[in-house]
Amino acid sequence: MFNSASSPMKSLGIFETTVISPHINANLRIAVDFVVMENLSSTHFMLGHDYFIIYGLDLHNNKDGYLTVGDNKHQKFSLLPFKRQLTLNKAEISLNLTDKQENELSALVYDHREAFLSDKEPLGAIIGNEADIILNIESPYPPLLEGPAYPESPKSREALEIHIKELLDLDVIKKVGHNEEVEITTPVIVAWNNGESRMVGDCRALNTYTVPDRYPIPKVQIALTQISQAVYVATMDALKGFHQNVVIQSARKYLKVIVHCGVYQYLRMPFGIKNAPSHFQRMMNDIFPEELSEEWLIIYIDAIIVCSKTWEEHIYRLSRVLTKIQSENMKISLKKCHFGIEELKELGHVVSGYYRQHIKDFASIARPLYGWCDKDTVFEMTVDRFKAYESLTQALITDPLLLMPEFKLPFKLYIDASGDGLGAALHQVQIINDKPVEGPICFISRKIKPTEARYGESQMECLCLVWALEKLN
Repeated sequence: MFNSASSPMKSLGIFETTVISPHINANLRIAVDFVVMENLSSTHFMLGHDYFIIYGLDLHNNKDGYLTVGDNKHQKFSLLPFKRQLTLNKAEISLNLTDKQENELSALVYDHREAFLSDKEPLGAIIGNEADIILNIESPYPPLLEGPAYPESPKSREALEIHIKELLDLDVIKKVGHNEEVEITTPVIVAWNNGESRMVGDCRALNTYTVPDRYPIPKVQIALTQISQAVYVATMDALKGFHQNVVIQSARKYLKVIVHCGVYQYLRMPFGIKNAPSHFQRMMNDIFPEELSEEWLIIYIDAIIVCSKTWEEHIYRLSRVLTKIQSENMKISLKKCHFGIEELKELGHVVSGYYRQHIKDFASIARPLYGWCDKDTVFEMTVDRFKAYESLTQALITDPLLLMPEFKLPFKLYIDASGDGLGAALHQVQIINDKPVEGPICFISRKIKPTEARYGESQMECLCLVWALEKLN
């Protein structure tokens, strides 16, 4: 047994063949033992420095640049500096993949290694998609845009200096010189979470005067329906997202931040700018138009999701996406990649009201809890509220699994109206394990308004039907 990275590999045996290499005097024929590995897919092998010394090989001065290995004549070689080892142990890999599939995936990642970066390597600068920021006012700017540096604790000041140095090293920001004009300054704060710090710009004032970009962000629920037929799913995130998006020269004057150690100007898009998500979404859609139109690629700002029915299809589609990522000089984080997974657990954020679609009669069950949302309401745990809390908790862990909709098949709509609220369930009959199975697609519900509480039974049912159709349209 041999071990590579964190995965054991089994050898099938050893065979001897001849390698003809350039030598200082003439070509040198060397008998070399090669180990045959089980299910190892690779098109490369590496010769170390000790190999050159032992046999006196002179690859640097060789003009032809070819080796002969066994019967494979004139195999071209190249001299490459060994900078880093790119392995899949940083990514999350499905446990259900076979050894052959893992090897194919490993080879794919290696072939597209320029698309992956670690946190400490230089960021990519996405080609031809510079971001612009337009304000609805002109100089002289109001005092609101001339924010002073916020006071920080010694611990936060130290963390802030570390973040500033990191951004300088990544060419995300530059220090503003003493003779440069500074009209707009944005203060920053250091946010702490579980002992980890993050530098956050307080862009509220700048966002107030920024002309909004109305480019739409995809609806999460609509995007998730695209994975209904997927057997293999891969997710990738752009490393430090917006920081790979270069800002045009004329807009950088708006992106100066002020801290206790000076004023710095962003060269890349900072986090906190209100148009940053819209610009990034437009840019990603422009990079992957064919893939999006074929409806196997989902892009939510800087999150990339690839869906496939077969493994061969999955590898092909991943190769297409990674090839474009490389060509655009985009970089993705390997440790945030998930390859070959059979289900998608999240899409990078929490959706407000998401569990309404998973719990039948959510509004009616939660009705006693809504009172706490009213202004100036005193917190008091009553019997009804406790029962509502327990019912919702139980529903979250026992509710039926939702089917992903198939839009070519008909739907069934069930409605229910009562004095507590309106409810509806959207169902569909799908073929599961060669059998027709009816299951829920989603549940919707809402409270009854005071004026609606006076409706008769038939009016209430009609109200519920109209509301459900409008809600689901």
